Amino acid sequence: MPAPSDSPPVPGLPAARAGRDVALAGLTTLGLGGPAERLIVAADEPSLVAAVRDADAAGRPLLLLGGGSNLVVADGPLPGDAVAIRTTGVEDREAGDGRVLRTVAAGEAWDEVVRSAIADGLCGLECLSGIPGAAGATPIQNVGAYGQEVAETIVAVRALDRRGGEVVELDAAACAFRYRDSAFKGHDRHVVLAVTFALERSPLGRPIRYAELARTLAVEVGARVPADEVRDAVLGLRRGKGMVLDPTDPDTRSAGSFFTNPILDPEAFAALERRIAAALGDDQRPPRFPEADGRLKTSAAWLIERAGFARGYARPGAAISSKHTLALTSRGGDAADLLALAREVAAGVERRFGVALRPEPVLVGARW
Repeated sequence: MPAPSDSPPVPGLPAARAGRDVALAGLTTLGLGGPAERLIVAADEPSLVAAVRDADAAGRPLLLLGGGSNLVVADGPLPGDAVAIRTTGVEDREAGDGRVLRTVAAGEAWDEVVRSAIADGLCGLECLSGIPGAAGATPIQNVGAYGQEVAETIVAVRALDRRGGEVVELDAAACAFRYRDSAFKGHDRHVVLAVTFALERSPLGRPIRYAELARTLAVEVGARVPADEVRDAVLGLRRGKGMVLDPTDPDTRSAGSFFTNPILDPEAFAALERRIAAALGDDQRPPRFPEADGRLKTSAAWLIERAGFARGYARPGAAISSKHTLALTSRGGDAADLLALAREVAAGVERRFGVALRPEPVLVGARW
């Protein structure tokens, strides 16, 4: 196998080279992050497993890096090992029911996974086009956009169980998927090695669920459209919101949506409606999206805007994107500046509407 420092680059992911005291800013989409004591580049699954086992055996802190698109890394030195996951490989097998089981290595660039699936006549991922990062990160936060989420297609996750040091296969039930959440998120027991998706063999994408996407495609919600057309429409919508990485666009220097949409029980949602009526008038109603468990999801962006934080709102070193209220962008500052802006926004929403916003990115070396 190639030495870690000789690992070839993975298209769609930032280049990584092993070494000591390596600044992590170049490995995150925010462009933030202090130096790691040691950076290891894992180009294949055995190297990744060995790096994790070695760190655990030595009791060294461990940070795993895919595309760095969902991380806010603190400015100071990070002790221990950082492992850039650059494993590659895609394998298919027939499911026998018109679906293909596609197993993707954790280090494959996610948007390339989506693009190649569509090119191969497979649907189920098309609405997730343009999302930066690596495939191994998608089950961790149950990545979703425009009415799709990976929980709908993931049938298995191969992972290293750090408790026993064994490689295990977890089915979808064991992943415990929820809205932007899973059994992996907030825990470091498992390291995702590969993900298996069940994809339909069809040139048509799955039924369109998201009203904005349906309008863009000029179809009704529920219609099926060629998957490549869905991809093009999603990429256009994401570019308009600064959500497709572009080094010439400072609005893309972000970790995507910084806050998750709040999910409230009916009593809490009714209290929110009363607060909004009192603050904004009886004609104002927060968006409501029923969940299967009876709770109601509302829009974090809607709350942020009505708490007085407009697109482009800035403080030294950081700003809300000029294109998308949920994206917080780095503007020449450091991680502390970005987090100060995030806390200001969250505090403003809670003060006015009584709803606590929670960050979606993983905070490394920093507390919320």
